[in-house]
Amino acid sequence: MQLTFLGAAMMVTGSSYLLETDGYKLLVDCGMFQGPKATEALNRRPFAYDPATLDCVLLTHAHIDHSGLLPKLCKAGFKGKIYATDATAALCRIMLADSAHIQEFEAEIANRKGRRSGGKVVEPVYTVEDAENCIKQFKAVAYGAEIRIAQDIVVKFDDAGHILGSSMIEILVTEKDKKTKLVFSGDLGQPDQPIIKDPSYIEEADYIVLESTYGNRLHEHFDAPLKLAEIINDTVKRGGNVVIPAFAVGRTQTIVYYLHQLLKAGKIPDLPVFIDSPLAISATDIFMAHPNDYDSDALAMLYTDKDNPLKLPHLVFTKTSEESKAINFLSEPAIIISASGMADAGRILHHLKHNLWRPESSVLLVGYQAEGSMGRRLIEGVKRVKIMGEEVTVKAKIYNLDGFSAHADKEQLINWLTHVYKAPAKIFLVHGEPDKAESLSSLIKERLGFSTYIPQFGDSAVIDGREYKLEGNQAKAIDRSSVVLQKYLDQLDGDYLELRKRVEQILVQGNGKVPGVLSVVEDALKFVKKTLDTIDKG
Repeated sequence: MQLTFLGAAMMVTGSSYLLETDGYKLLVDCGMFQGPKATEALNRRPFAYDPATLDCVLLTHAHIDHSGLLPKLCKAGFKGKIYATDATAALCRIMLADSAHIQEFEAEIANRKGRRSGGKVVEPVYTVEDAENCIKQFKAVAYGAEIRIAQDIVVKFDDAGHILGSSMIEILVTEKDKKTKLVFSGDLGQPDQPIIKDPSYIEEADYIVLESTYGNRLHEHFDAPLKLAEIINDTVKRGGNVVIPAFAVGRTQTIVYYLHQLLKAGKIPDLPVFIDSPLAISATDIFMAHPNDYDSDALAMLYTDKDNPLKLPHLVFTKTSEESKAINFLSEPAIIISASGMADAGRILHHLKHNLWRPESSVLLVGYQAEGSMGRRLIEGVKRVKIMGEEVTVKAKIYNLDGFSAHADKEQLINWLTHVYKAPAKIFLVHGEPDKAESLSSLIKERLGFSTYIPQFGDSAVIDGREYKLEGNQAKAIDRSSVVLQKYLDQLDGDYLELRKRVEQILVQGNGKVPGVLSVVEDALKFVKKTLDTIDKG
């Protein structure tokens, strides 16, 4: 069999892994690339395989960096089943539709600009209709159930403890009378998160594809509710708002849970709490509809105490844009929870625009902040940001509480691996920036003695039982070249048609011919530098 890494390789988004056996081809995850323009441009590449030849997709969870290109996959010819837990399927129904709305909106904006400059028509990566059609191919599965998807392939979904419905996936393949077990961790959650259960443990695996998002970090193991209370009370005394960019699925519900606990204990004042994200509102409804996935503490609150952990007395769901805008004209302090979690897009931008310049307000970042995102820049101490074309001075207090993260940190990842009683033939470290993956790799070798490998895009492992051979792929060199070029392009404020035309020529000329790409790229970078120098000189 062959395992090929087609996303989340030395980066955090775009999770996708192709597994090919004799007579069967499956995909684990089909995620969207998120972040700077150079990264998002990867969503428009053709798939590295013919989607019509895929037999099925196994989906670890609903987050867009794991599920976001499924509508594109189905549109391109994939007709098989998408296996996922019931909660994941329910969340994908709203999240993929929301993503499609964003694709359509961004294409519309690009075409308005394009019409003025004579540019080409831009098509959305996929449409709302594509997303709705994709959902029809979902097949719900239960945790722990063994599913025979082919004569020689059995899969099992285990709770990953990351978000509602999240899974790690065990795949048992029989080839030439050899049984080989592969485990895909998906996103592995922190133990003791509110509402959801802790991650399951795996006792045996020949190969593990393991996330490394926080591979070089320890989360702050503070008392999360008390730290949240301290920030809220301090901000209220100053007369400001607490603005929380939060992912619609997972972080939003966790924050509401903690606010419920704090208010009940009298640790914070009873002030308005706004969930200003239509997607988060719908996701919260889905959380409430899946109590079977709750942990024992949440179940006890719900059924024994008759106290819903996701409800607050002054919790306001703002669905319309008018209701959202009205929040910024309140005279009293409030807590505003809005998407996106990396503060890069969505309604949160309006609230940041109205609060970042206010020294009395606070901005609380509670999830992973990708390199280049607004959230990362705020954490790094940037003094001015541009929001919707307007320069805004940063005077609000900025807090980064990664202890709220839904991802396991390095020690929690190591602890999870200690339950694997026999050394895997290889652990592939994915879903992490290079320094995170490399740090975790060293730690695994030092503490556990397990063999690791950090794949790049297009790398493959040819597997025969516990014997394997690693192979590179020329596609990764082409990808790196296009990303470098796009990074330079993103520095330009104007619409320089000649430069863009030159870049298009480079990518066409170099497709599949690595030496040609590299030489042309060098030429292009000289052209870019010359253009930038000309712009700098006015």
